[in-house]
Amino acid sequence: MDKCPTDEFGYLVHPEDWTEDIALLLAAEEEIELTEDHWKILHFVRDWYAQKNVTPSSRDIKVFMKKSGESRNRLFELFPYGYVQQTCKIAGMKKPRAWSTG
Repeated sequence: MDKCPTDEFGYLVHPEDWTEDIALLLAAEEEIELTEDHWKILHFVRDWYAQKNVTPSSRDIKVFMKKSGESRNRLFELFPYGYVQQTCKIAGMKKPRAWSTG
């Protein structure tokens, strides 16, 4: 399967091109083997984007994690290089212009 077009940092150019197969390819590039816990977060990001046409902020993901009974630290256990660099990339979001990685 061919990978969809990405920018110079590896983020999808068109978030609507995202599929779970694309996520697997992007995760492999980040040396992450996706588990059920990863998929819960990735699907949250994708669902948020589908409903609001914007990527959830790091605060939104923290609220989601808390409601799911998980700590913020769990996010960094799953995506050690952070929400923006790995979670958003694997979820197929465009690279944000000015986000913190918090």
